[in-house]
Amino acid sequence: MQLPTSQVLEHLILDAPIDRVNLGWLIERLGSRSFGFVLLLLGICALLPMVSPIAGLLLTIPAFQMIRAHAAPVFPQRVAHRSVATDKLAAVIRRIIPPLRYLERLVRPRWSTPFETTKRVIGGFVLTLGLCLLVPLPLSNIPVGLTVMLMAFAYLEEDGILLAVAMLIALILFVAGGAGLWSTIAGIIWLTK
Repeated sequence: MQLPTSQVLEHLILDAPIDRVNLGWLIERLGSRSFGFVLLLLGICALLPMVSPIAGLLLTIPAFQMIRAHAAPVFPQRVAHRSVATDKLAAVIRRIIPPLRYLERLVRPRWSTPFETTKRVIGGFVLTLGLCLLVPLPLSNIPVGLTVMLMAFAYLEEDGILLAVAMLIALILFVAGGAGLWSTIAGIIWLTK
């Protein structure tokens, strides 16, 4: 049985180098669960207004790799070796752990799915959600970021029911976004006549 996400993050803080940590080290330490943690981290970043387009672009990297069934995410050297102070990372992780512990009471492995197929499907959803973060509509990043986080958490905890709910929410966001885009185009056409 695998450890809950909150415990993995606690162990990560304890094992971290004293001064600085880079993305490459994190991916190496997280192993097979690294895709889920990278998606969770980028989903959190997507909630920040000025950072969300960057998070959207970065989400395309692991999404493509999930679609292609890579074992772990691989980022360009420049991104992978960019470091952050260990104490800052530890502070962020310590803020994330209590809500994760609360969610872990409700979330558990159920409705198991074929791992590789699930990874590819999630990659497709995340790729589309990442592209949605590039749309410059005020506050549109919040439901997208929360959906990415929910999908990442369901993937990490292997909860097929929560994953299905996250995918349903993503589909609703896609339909709402498509309807908004369609009405914008129709409005532009009407104004130009």
